[in-house]
Amino acid sequence: MMRKVLLIIFSLNVGILFSQETFPLNGVEEVFEPYYAFINANIVIKPGVEIKNGSLLIKGDKIIGVDSNLLIPKSAIIKDLKGDYIYPSFIDLFSDYGLEKPKKEKYDYKPQYKSNKKGPYHWNQAIHPEEHASERFVSDEKMSRDYMSSGFGSVLTHSQDGIFRGTGVFVLLSNRSDHENILQREAASFYSFKKGVSRQKYPSSLMGSIALIRQTFLDAEWYSSQNVQTNISYQSFNEQQDIPQIFSIKNTLDYQRVFQIADEFEIDFIIKGTGKEYSRIKEIKETNFPIIVPINFPKPYDVSNPEYTQSISLSALKDWESSPYNPSILAEQEINFCITSSGIGKMSDFLKNIRLAIKKGLSKYDALASLTTRPAQMINALDYLGTIEKDKIANFFISSEDIFEEGKIYEHWTVGIPNIINQKQLFDIRGQYNFNSSEFKDEIIEVKGDKESPSALFSSLDSVKLHFSINMTNVNISSEDGSIRALGKFSDSGIIKGRYQNAKGDFLNFIMVRDTVPLNTDKKEDVKTVNTVPSVWFPNKSYGFESLPEQESIIFRNATVWTNEEQGIMLNTDVIISNGKILDIGTLLNPLEYFKESEYITVDASNMHLTCGIIDEHSHIAISNGVNEGTQSVTAEVRIGDVINPDDHNIYRQLSGGVVAAQLLHGSANPIGGQSAIIKLRWGSSSEKMKINGADNFIKFALGENVKQSNWGPFERIRFPQTRMGVEQVFYDAFYRAKKYQEDWNKYNNLNLIQKRNTQSPREDLELNALVEILTSERFITCHSYVQSEINMLMHVADSMGFKVNTFTHILEGYKLAQKLKDHGAGASTFSDWWAYKFEVNDAIPYNASVLNKYGVVTAINSDDAEMGRRLNQEAAKAVKYGRTQEEDAWKMITLNPAKLLHLDNRMGSIKIGKDADIVLWNNNPLSIYAKVNRTYVDGKLMYDYNQDLELRSRDLKERMRLIKLMSESEERDKIKPPKPQKEKLYKCCKH
Repeated sequence: MMRKVLLIIFSLNVGILFSQETFPLNGVEEVFEPYYAFINANIVIKPGVEIKNGSLLIKGDKIIGVDSNLLIPKSAIIKDLKGDYIYPSFIDLFSDYGLEKPKKEKYDYKPQYKSNKKGPYHWNQAIHPEEHASERFVSDEKMSRDYMSSGFGSVLTHSQDGIFRGTGVFVLLSNRSDHENILQREAASFYSFKKGVSRQKYPSSLMGSIALIRQTFLDAEWYSSQNVQTNISYQSFNEQQDIPQIFSIKNTLDYQRVFQIADEFEIDFIIKGTGKEYSRIKEIKETNFPIIVPINFPKPYDVSNPEYTQSISLSALKDWESSPYNPSILAEQEINFCITSSGIGKMSDFLKNIRLAIKKGLSKYDALASLTTRPAQMINALDYLGTIEKDKIANFFISSEDIFEEGKIYEHWTVGIPNIINQKQLFDIRGQYNFNSSEFKDEIIEVKGDKESPSALFSSLDSVKLHFSINMTNVNISSEDGSIRALGKFSDSGIIKGRYQNAKGDFLNFIMVRDTVPLNTDKKEDVKTVNTVPSVWFPNKSYGFESLPEQESIIFRNATVWTNEEQGIMLNTDVIISNGKILDIGTLLNPLEYFKESEYITVDASNMHLTCGIIDEHSHIAISNGVNEGTQSVTAEVRIGDVINPDDHNIYRQLSGGVVAAQLLHGSANPIGGQSAIIKLRWGSSSEKMKINGADNFIKFALGENVKQSNWGPFERIRFPQTRMGVEQVFYDAFYRAKKYQEDWNKYNNLNLIQKRNTQSPREDLELNALVEILTSERFITCHSYVQSEINMLMHVADSMGFKVNTFTHILEGYKLAQKLKDHGAGASTFSDWWAYKFEVNDAIPYNASVLNKYGVVTAINSDDAEMGRRLNQEAAKAVKYGRTQEEDAWKMITLNPAKLLHLDNRMGSIKIGKDADIVLWNNNPLSIYAKVNRTYVDGKLMYDYNQDLELRSRDLKERMRLIKLMSESEERDKIKPPKPQKEKLYKCCKH
């Protein structure tokens, strides 16, 4: 029997016994463990469940019971809370608590291409899944107290550095040892798109980070099926796949980028979000990601100076107003989210921001759930944390009242250990007093205001204001002008006795006798906040749509139609579009043959020129965080399609210039660059919806001084190639490797199932996959070029390797070898009259496009420049000016010819029945410098309208002034920040 009792006792205390048994005891063992009973409390057990006038019983680090009718042991230490609130401690899933900030290695000027980390680890220093926060965790008393002051009792902390960051450790915030504070040593695996402190060159762009992530996933999978090498990074990564996977992002557009990775590799990510989810809420909901959302709401700007205020974008103003609504919008959309203090700046702002979010529509239920049960569920900790229930860890805090209103945290108990946050004021000294001293007789003063720091007016001293501060029964009184400085004691009978020093320096005794206590001093005026959720535009910035345009059925009457077909330019012609396609072209068309009267719109196009939309074969707009991954000679693995930025204002600007589509190209920093993206300028849509479905795949190659780094500075002398001869060898080497890779896969794929089981598959290589696609005519080359000799060289490489160069872009010496280009089957995409901006373009001539066109080379004129992209019609007109090219041929250089180069001429580039309804109406000959776009349609949707543009300017100004007024009236005047000019990032070929 005694043995059974001992076993029961042992099992009850197993956590405590085991946590101490490896340490020698210095002194007398402490075995006393009292019960603590908290009575007469409002206990919030979990979201939606609250006990009024309840009791909580704990012993050691465990909750023993909680109820409104709880049996309390006689030996318990009783704490009468007299109506105070008890809440479960909050949980923060995104922290770096207890970890040193990562530091960059000393800068060496010379670029670092290889990892400096010794050992069998990943080749890239930004990939370190083998790092475990638990191995470097050290409790931080000050930081712990800051967290507890805001309601947090546990955090998931990790090193916020790198792309694959390793594991985070889930810890308690207490004064126990680090051994005891760790709840889960490997609680989650962390990722981001930022390479952090690594000075290794690759990756230098967002698309490079995405490619590195994808390749690492593939390599880790391949590693698990081989036994010929050891790699601690891959091994650690594979071992972490059964724990939560948390991906940190910085931009709302990153949700779709992570979703693509999650979908490809079948991973359930939890996203540490941006706080701006409201701006693309439907897209985010579709990802079905649980979200860890920050509430670091933007501070108001100083808008007192109208000139400086002009530098604040409308999107920044709208974000300031909308961000506090973000949590309530997530809740309304039934998105699973929890809240983090990450990025809050000062922890003292955390509860303020939570309360602000509640004023903006977040329910208290969702607020509490997002701080307790949801984060606990996300990391599988709900069995022991997140609620106040029997057998769970005793993590809770005591507050004066509802924490989501004006509750002040008095005590925070973590693992059953009390931490005093704010001294509870036991007495309320407010009321009307009779003040007497040798100086003043029967002075009536009324002490009122906040219970913790009330104030009063002293009429005998010219109504000077007295401030009271209370610490238990001690009362300190001081006047604003220093005429009275007093210290007294408050008694239960409502008397304050003490002495004060007056302005003369005399010390005098005083007594204050309370006559009356103000009624309802604790009751606050019930002020109902009326909130209207700010409207979100598409995109949420200047010129954004309030609702996305829809396809329309339209008949354009009596236009001058530039068909780009055999009919040429047709006068007084009608064009009918419907369902995003061109339905009919002709004279005096009858739309009633296709629609009912109410189903179509008539547009009078008399005195207007109707054309297909302009296509920019070479553009760098709408790209996020880098156009070049120039860190290696071959980066065929990176994809512009991963980093499309649909919020780029240049999309709208170029629609105003008649552009409807563009090829977004990688830059020219390396011989073999990244894969391009071909998009329609669908202003207001998502990144994925910008892409043209079914378009062929293209890739950027480059020749010249950029790729051999002759203009990169004196320290860039490490990466091969350094000469134009070396560039040729890079091409040959890349395709030799691709052919070998292709052969290896063909051999493996031809094995039967039994042979495959006994044979190691080749390692899948994203770089070589793209090169193999070139060899199999599944991907096509657009090559940056200038000099005749190099153009000849690449055509020779292509011929010898069995593929064709689809397009030479820039090709400013193309006129020297026009017939060779024609024979090879390559097209040309050139500038109209750019020359002499660097040595290798000194031989450029303005007749280049006309000469190439005359030889039968499919010739386009491109922008390579965000500003030029909106006036490509004028660039095309230069072929008429310089080379006497026919107007229709010049127009084809920015419409049909780029469509041919992009293999889209079966659906774009001309006005032809069945082609996409990408229509532009001009007020003049489109090749005239006086021509302005009246309307631009993309897929039959009105994306730009000249008159609507004027209305949008007026609307945006009105919205801007409304927000400036609102910001001027903000209560956060002490936190305003000066405006900073916000510059757009514009990319060109050679710009990193």
